[in-house]
Amino acid sequence: MNHEIENYNSAQLVEDQEICNFLMEEINKCLSEFKSKIYHGSPVWFIDDNPIVGYSKLKNAIQLLFWSGQTFEEEGLKPVGKYKAAEARYKKIEEIDRAQLIRWLTKSIEIQWDYKNIVKREGNLLRLK
Repeated sequence: MNHEIENYNSAQLVEDQEICNFLMEEINKCLSEFKSKIYHGSPVWFIDDNPIVGYSKLKNAIQLLFWSGQTFEEEGLKPVGKYKAAEARYKKIEEIDRAQLIRWLTKSIEIQWDYKNIVKREGNLLRLK
């Protein structure tokens, strides 16, 4: 268990803590062998120093972000930014579809874009795996 992430969750409002704790538990189950840390102020999980999934508190929701989510070809994820990231947002824990979340987490292991080297490659993303 990553205590930094537990502290992050504990700092949220009660209703957001419930969502954050659920996401942390499910992500840890699926990505148990991979590193997690607070990255740019939010919990993020990494495969070989490449960010895969994370969540953060937004003004009105908890954002679940998959760095390669646009290539999952899954409903429920919306494109974010200029690369391949996609998000889902939750205001209540009842909005989270556990089976869908597990599918997304499984795909996050299988489908990865090389974000850790993006600056070195002058903005070009390379698909890993």
